[in-house]
Amino acid sequence: MNPTDNPARTRPGLSLKRQLLLWLLVPQLVLWLVGGWLAYQTALSYAEKAIDQSLTQTVRSLARQVKPIGSGLLVDFPRAAQDIIEQDPQDRVSYMVSSPPGQFVLGNAQLPPPPPATLSERGIATDQALVYGAQIEGKPVRVALLEVDYGEPGSPQRLRVQMARSLAAQQAIARELVTDILVPLVLLGGVLGLLVWAGISRGLQPLRRLAGQISARQDLRLSAMAPIEMAQAPQEVHALAGALNQLLATVQRSLTQEKRFLSDAAHQLRTPLAGLISQAELAVQEVQAASGAPEGLRERLLKVQAGAERSAHLVHQLLALAHHEAEVVLQPLDLAALARSVAREWTPRALAAGIDLGYEGPEHMPMRGEQLLLREALSNLLDNALRYAGRGASVTVALHTSTDTRNSSQTQAVLSVRDNGPGLAREDLERVFERFWRASDLPGGCGLGLAIVQEIALRHGGRASADTEPPHGLRVSLFLPLGHHAHTSPP
Repeated sequence: MNPTDNPARTRPGLSLKRQLLLWLLVPQLVLWLVGGWLAYQTALSYAEKAIDQSLTQTVRSLARQVKPIGSGLLVDFPRAAQDIIEQDPQDRVSYMVSSPPGQFVLGNAQLPPPPPATLSERGIATDQALVYGAQIEGKPVRVALLEVDYGEPGSPQRLRVQMARSLAAQQAIARELVTDILVPLVLLGGVLGLLVWAGISRGLQPLRRLAGQISARQDLRLSAMAPIEMAQAPQEVHALAGALNQLLATVQRSLTQEKRFLSDAAHQLRTPLAGLISQAELAVQEVQAASGAPEGLRERLLKVQAGAERSAHLVHQLLALAHHEAEVVLQPLDLAALARSVAREWTPRALAAGIDLGYEGPEHMPMRGEQLLLREALSNLLDNALRYAGRGASVTVALHTSTDTRNSSQTQAVLSVRDNGPGLAREDLERVFERFWRASDLPGGCGLGLAIVQEIALRHGGRASADTEPPHGLRVSLFLPLGHHAHTSPP
C-alpha cells in the first residue's frame, strides 16, 4: 500500500485562519474566565471586609449598652434598636450576650463560639473585637466577638457580646460587582474577537490572491506562465511568491532545453530519413524491373521503406508537438470554412480507402484561433479516422456551437470527427490522448496524433474529448471558446 494513500496522512489539517483564531481567541477566553473568577474573589474579599467593619462597630455599640452594676448587669437595649438590627429578614443580624462567656443572657440566637484554633493561637483580649467565620443552620456567617471585664475586684467576671451576619448580602454584592465588571468586558471581548477575525481575514488576503493567481495558471502551460506578482503583499508572502517564481523559472528552463533538444534531434533526423525513403523507393523499383532478383528481396525493401516512412512520420509529429507547445497568436478566422477545406483535402485519400467522408455544420463560424494549428489538429483526427475506421465506413466532420459547462456565459465551438468503425473500448478512451499510446497494432501510427490534438485545443483555451459513437464507432471532439456571443449561418 502506498503511504500517500493513507487517509490519516492525507487528511488536511486546520486552515491557517482557524489556527490563528484559536491561538488568539482561546487564550483570551481562558484569561477572561480566570479574570472573572479573580474579580469575584476580590469582590467577596472587599465585601467581607466591609461586613467585618460593620459587625465590629455594631458589637462595640451593643457592648456599651450592657452596664455592670455591682456584681450584676444592666442591659439598656431598647426595642427600637432591636428592630433595626432585625429589620432585614434576608440579611438578618443575630446577637447574643453571655456571662460568663457561653452562658446565654440576652439575644435572638445561640451563636457559636470562636474556633478552638483561634482561641489557642490568639486568645481573646479584653476590649478587643475578634471576627471569625462560622455557620448557623448550615449557612455561612461572619461573627464579631467582644469580651468585657466587670465585677468587684475580689470577684472579677467576664461578659461576652457576639454579633453575627450572614454572607448573603456579601455574595449578592460580589455578584453585582462582577456582573457590572464582566458584562462590559464580554462586550469588549466580542468586539475584540470580531476585530481579530477581520484582521486575520485581511492579513490572509495576500495568500488568497496568491492562491487565485496559481489557480488561474492551472490551465496554462508552464512555458506560458508569467511570474507571480504580489506588489503590496507582506514580506512573508513576497518570499513565498519569490520561491514559486524561482521554481517556475527552473521548470521552464528545463522544458525549454527539452523542447530545443527534441526540435534539434527531429531536424537532424529529417534529412537522412528522407534520403532513406528515396533510396528504398528506388531499390524497390529496380528490384521490380530487374529479372532474377533474389526471392523475398522486394518484401524486405518494402518493410524498410515502411519503417522509414513511419520514422519520418514520427519525426514530423515530434516537430509539430514541439512547435505547438510554443506561444500562439490567435487571429480571426472562419472555422466552418477551415473544416470544409481540410475535409476536401482528405477526400482523395478517403475515396482510395473506400470511406465516405462528409461535412455537417454551418456555412460560417467566426472565431479567433491559429489557422495552421487547427488545420493540423483536424488533419490528425481525419488521419486516425481514415486509418482505423475500415473500408466501407463513413467519417463525418461535424461543427456546431454549445454552452460551456464550466462557464454558462461562454459559447464554444464543437469540432468533431466521428466514424462508424470498430471504435475503442471504454477503458481505452481515457488514454487516447497520452503520448506514444496506441490502441492498434496497425502500421503507420506513432501515438502522437491525438496528443497533438489535445495540445492544440489547450493552446486555444479549450479541450479535447473522445467518446463512443452509437451504435459503434468513435467521436473525437475539440471544444474551442468562441466568446459570449457567436453568430453562425445555417448549413
